[in-house]
Amino acid sequence: MELIFEISKNGRRGFIPPKMDIKPYKLSSKYVRKSSLKLPEVTEGDVVRHYTNLSRLNYAVDTGFYPLGSCTMKYNPRLSERIASLSGFAEIHPYQNPETVQGALELMYKLGESLKKISGMDAITLQPAAGAHGEYTGIAVIRKYHRDRKDFNRDEIIVPDSAHGTNPASSAMNGFKVVEIKSDDRGMVDVEELKKAVSSHTAGMMLTNPNTLGIFEENILEISKIVHSAGGLMYYDGANLNAIMGQIRPGDLGFDIVHFNLHKTFSTPHGMGGPGSGPIAVKAFLTDFLPVPIILKKGEKYVLDFSLKKTIGKVRSFYGNFSVLVKAYAYILIMGEEGIKRASEMAVLNANYLRTKISKILKVPYNARCMHEFVASTTNLQNKNIKALDFVKRMLDYGIHPPTVYFPLIVHEDIMVEPTETESKDTLDRFVEIVTKIAKEANKNPEVLKSAPHETPVRRLDDTKAARHPILRWKEN
Repeated sequence: MELIFEISKNGRRGFIPPKMDIKPYKLSSKYVRKSSLKLPEVTEGDVVRHYTNLSRLNYAVDTGFYPLGSCTMKYNPRLSERIASLSGFAEIHPYQNPETVQGALELMYKLGESLKKISGMDAITLQPAAGAHGEYTGIAVIRKYHRDRKDFNRDEIIVPDSAHGTNPASSAMNGFKVVEIKSDDRGMVDVEELKKAVSSHTAGMMLTNPNTLGIFEENILEISKIVHSAGGLMYYDGANLNAIMGQIRPGDLGFDIVHFNLHKTFSTPHGMGGPGSGPIAVKAFLTDFLPVPIILKKGEKYVLDFSLKKTIGKVRSFYGNFSVLVKAYAYILIMGEEGIKRASEMAVLNANYLRTKISKILKVPYNARCMHEFVASTTNLQNKNIKALDFVKRMLDYGIHPPTVYFPLIVHEDIMVEPTETESKDTLDRFVEIVTKIAKEANKNPEVLKSAPHETPVRRLDDTKAARHPILRWKEN
């Protein structure tokens, strides 16, 4: 497909603005371009067709099944999108006087109250702009908490070996050393190893439950007790909240801090780097360490309050990604308590249905009842030259987005599948048929997998070169 610069023709125009009726302002020469701005010259039709055709090159949850494990790529209701586009939400400005945006503040306040109820927490900030940003903010709260108590010895965060990669990154960026805990033979935190790891250096532990293998940490109450007894705090990575929302609350499991991925769990299209939202909620004793401002209701008015004396400071310009907050609150209102609960039940049902079917085709190393996702492996295929990457690349030819591969790192040649609650049994059955076909191809015609995909606009890339030497801008000639 040609770039828009390549379809440009001298003299083409899509729109000619009216002649200026105001006096031009003379800029200093240091701000004036030395050469003309080489924008493409195209008609309106050229632009519309170009970007429409470009959009068709993308795979999206609106066009097909997207079983991306650990990412909850589910269909998002259009009603939430419509509500977020209403002028009262879309056209306000963050510099407006809070008196003039009481509806927006009310929405954010009520969203926070809903998230506190879902998580079992006491206070919240909606500022963080993404899940990883929420992690960073939560670990910053842990750091400030210990420093406020003059406990400068606590310089370690405990992280399971199955954790999301952002967990050790968030810890390290806050100046902590990362202590990795191995999983036991059931895919859960090894409690005996945890007991050996905690010490007077333990600042906290980061954990998602269910974990990235899709397994619920059955010993979570004991895990929390071990960390708390050592003087550490428990941090809940909310990436997998889709599996338990409405069923159990992280706050009841011993967690002190929770982050939410509103862009995964609460109805914002997820992907392409944003927009995201990663609020964190905390137990009451950590309230004073939250970023400012927080939203309070005083009488009949909503205010931005800056009075927290131990705050870690502001972590986001203005107050987070507001449109994402609108969609999340709309989703919660649309679903209601029973709908939220039903969503997690269906996510778990769909995952276990697929796990049972797929385990007859691929190896499922932890083949017990899972939550919202499960991990399979291609190591049982007769042709040992076929890798997980080859297997999922072939799925593209059948119109399926590849699941996550090579994560978590503790399973060899793994494929992580999360069907989400929004997919029908028909879609799941079609996915099983495709996996069955590809498994047969792997043994009878392996080159088809090795050279896949064949039906996509772009064939297989050199992934290493694309990552290390990306071409991100157009250059003339």
